[in-house]
Amino acid sequence: MKNHKLKKIIPLAILLISFVLIGLFFVGQKIVSFESEKLAKENEQASKDANSNLGKSVRILFVGDMMFDRYIRQIAEKKGSDSIFAGTIKILSENDLVVGNLEGPITDKPSASVGSEIGAHDNYIFTFSPSIAADLWKNNIKLVSIGNNHILNFGAGGLAQTKENLRSSKIDFFGDPAGEKRIATWSKDGLKLAFVSFNQFEKDGSAKTMNDIVSAKQMNVDIIILYAHWGKEFMAEPEATIKELAHRFVDGGADLIIGSHPHVVQGKEQYQGKMIYYSLGNFIFDQYFSPETQKGLAVQLEINSKDKKIISREFSVVMKAAGQTVVSN
Repeated sequence: MKNHKLKKIIPLAILLISFVLIGLFFVGQKIVSFESEKLAKENEQASKDANSNLGKSVRILFVGDMMFDRYIRQIAEKKGSDSIFAGTIKILSENDLVVGNLEGPITDKPSASVGSEIGAHDNYIFTFSPSIAADLWKNNIKLVSIGNNHILNFGAGGLAQTKENLRSSKIDFFGDPAGEKRIATWSKDGLKLAFVSFNQFEKDGSAKTMNDIVSAKQMNVDIIILYAHWGKEFMAEPEATIKELAHRFVDGGADLIIGSHPHVVQGKEQYQGKMIYYSLGNFIFDQYFSPETQKGLAVQLEINSKDKKIISREFSVVMKAAGQTVVSN
């Protein structure tokens, strides 16, 4: 009798124990799942905090002189403006901002330089088609310096049209010789930069630039960048007076200097921990008479938005006689 009862109890006990064990298993699984989910959230938050502390990388590319008249205008009219930029699309698009020197006004006036003789007065009088402003935007060149010796080639009216055309294409500018817009600021991911121009061919240019640097300091910016139009054309190295001037600008508060106008790449220098590129040479130009004028330099800054540390990279570009600029490295 007892054995018979045991035979009935044992299966029931086993079944009950099984239910208990299964229940414990699922409870354990829920606990493990909860702990895993909690750990995952903690790791995700820790990753976000770490990334927040690391900051984000902001990339800015600087290019040299851009001239869209004479032969370049003819190529654009014949092949389309996209052909001019085709060899640089990748490098231009990979940056948050591209900055260059606009070597002439954008007006509705007919070209004086197309068809002119080399060396003649009209050969150095530039104006660019109004469509160029949209082309710049399309190719990520959204900030330009207009502080140079060709921006007034079509007088005050040409300058006014230039600014109107740039604004209509949402392109910012700085270095305005009329004094309306001498400084530009640009911000991304908490990083704020100021862009100041120096135009050697402007009356009291150095004094105005020093005042602009002082003004930029008061704008609560992280970095002040000076884009300079200076020096003698086609010289492989900057003059001593240009170097002295660059040092004065750095002492005054400039954090980086980018040079233009000589139409050839000149040397670079680190002064007081700040980089000075004396000339980036040409970026878009029709000066094919020497290897030096056909070569240019593009400088990329990768800036950490948190600690403001800067990594710089250099890219060589070449102006081809077909009217196209290409990256050579």
